[in-house]
Order: sequence, then C-alpha cells, then structure tokens
Amino acid sequence: MKQLILFLLFLPLLALARPQPPVYVCPPCGACDSMVFHLPGNCPACGMKLINRDSIKNRQISICFFLYDGVEVLDFAGPMEVFSYAGFRIFTVAKKKEPLLSQRVLKIIPDYSIADAPPADIFAVFGGNDDVAANDSDVIKWIQLRDTATQTYFSVCTGAFILGKAGLLDSLTVTTFHRSIESLQRQVPGARVLPNVRYVDNGRVITTAGISAGIDGALHLVARLKGQEAATKVAIHMEYDKYVPEQGLVVSH
Repeated sequence: MKQLILFLLFLPLLALARPQPPVYVCPPCGACDSMVFHLPGNCPACGMKLINRDSIKNRQISICFFLYDGVEVLDFAGPMEVFSYAGFRIFTVAKKKEPLLSQRVLKIIPDYSIADAPPADIFAVFGGNDDVAANDSDVIKWIQLRDTATQTYFSVCTGAFILGKAGLLDSLTVTTFHRSIESLQRQVPGARVLPNVRYVDNGRVITTAGISAGIDGALHLVARLKGQEAATKVAIHMEYDKYVPEQGLVVSH
C-alpha cells in the first residue's frame, strides 16, 4: 500500500519529466497564426512550411530598416527602440552605402546597400520624403525580389506608399498618415485605406498611422511574435505610458 501511495505521488513528476512532443506552427501570415500542429509539414490553411515553435522563441528575429534621404526621424527611431529592446537583430539599408540625411538634421550611415543587404524576417519602411523610394524603380524591384524571403512587412506613416508601389497592399485593409489617407487610396484603389486607427494588421503586412503610431505598431508586432508580456516590458522600459494593447485593427482573413 505504501508503495502504491508513493507511486501515485510521483506520477505527476514522471509525466513532467517525460519528453513533450514538438509543437509546429505556421510563420506569422494571418488567421492561421494561432493554429498548432504536432507533425512537421506545410500549413493546410496557407501552404507555408511549418516551423518548430521552440525554435522561434529561441532564435533572434531579424528586421531590415530601409532608409532614404528625408526619412522622418521618429518614424524609424521609435520602432527601432522597440525592436532593439525586444532583442531583434536590426540592420539598416539604403539604395547606396553612403551617408543620408534625415529631416535635414540627422546624418545616417546605412549598414548595407540594396546591392549587398542580407535577407531578413521583417522588412520595415518609413515615412518622410517617401517619393525618393516609391518612385525609384531600382528600389521597388529590389523589394519585390526579396519577397520570398520576407515573412512580414511593416510600414510607418507614408512608408505605406512604398509598399503600395511594390504591389504589397492590393486587396488589403491599411492605414497611413492622417493627411495622406485619400492620396494612398488613389494610389492603391484596390486597398481599403482607413483613417482614425493606430495600426492595421493583415497578418503578413502591418501598416501604421503617422510618426508615434509606429511605436504602437511595433509593440503590437513584438506582442504577436514574443507574447504580450514581452511587449509590456518594452513599453515600461521606454516609459511609454501611452501603450494600450490591441488598440489597432487586426484583420481576420
């Protein structure tokens, strides 16, 4: 009897010690992000290759910040703070690997040019003098060529115009700087451009409103990839008391 009692007491510990089967998930791309699987393969909803959930938590997420002459400082600096504190690997890219000027004030030396930039999990673009990039066929072609290696797109303010020129906003619900809503709607007639929203998450493409809204969108992306606790810790560390989780729009497909 004594042995039976001891066995029953230790049974939960034995269950915990038993190796747990791996859990596979789909890379962030939409409604199937919450689905879990216990065998490797492809996601039945979107067709993307499933990845081990533990490997996502343990590996460093990479994000490419594309910059250009006249880019708005806070558009990229705010999200850069968020992603940096969250442990992402950030690198900057411009058309050429030479100094560029942000708002006629801040001189920036990019890490790479479009000729030698490595792939990244996330591709981020920002507002300011966005015509410099949106009207540059070399830049747009480069963005399109990286598409198969890019899991997520992230734009702040009028950076959405660059994604729109690359054909990445077609048929999506998006947003941008409040004074550019109608202009983006004309440029991308197939999209639904919303005013009065901090960010819109379509799964693979996240667009945010102007300037400070980029911080909210970045915190939302951190929460999606690393959990709400991680995003809240970043907001507290930044003393960003404006942060309200889930204050944007998440589109269900």
